[in-house]
Amino acid sequence: MNYMTKKSDQVVDNPGIMPYTTNVGAPAIQKDDIEFWKQQSVSKVNYQFKTKFEELKEQYKQLVDEYNWNELVYNSKYSFEPIIGEVYYLYYNTKEEVFLSLISSNEWNKPCIGAFKLGSDQKWIKTNEKNY
Repeated sequence: MNYMTKKSDQVVDNPGIMPYTTNVGAPAIQKDDIEFWKQQSVSKVNYQFKTKFEELKEQYKQLVDEYNWNELVYNSKYSFEPIIGEVYYLYYNTKEEVFLSLISSNEWNKPCIGAFKLGSDQKWIKTNEKNY
């Protein structure tokens, strides 16, 4: 008689490669909730994109402002060579033309457009001086 040892129904050959648990005491295999992870990740990435977009918008606005101020100052009338680092003032003359002056508005009774300083890179920088 050939006696084969009969395996229990709860014993599996190579349990480590099975896609399901092989005994009662094993932890349950659960599918990960990928949708929740995706939603969180998308929210984080969208926030980063939105933040970066707002930063770029602000930088663009500042660049346009700098360009416009430089255009205004360089197209204004003046008969002297500006010195780097010095503050100059923009005014309107009686013909509504813009001109650049060394005289601040507290020394002169004219409406001042703004105060500007010439930078070492030849860009005019609008200053926050309260002399006008």
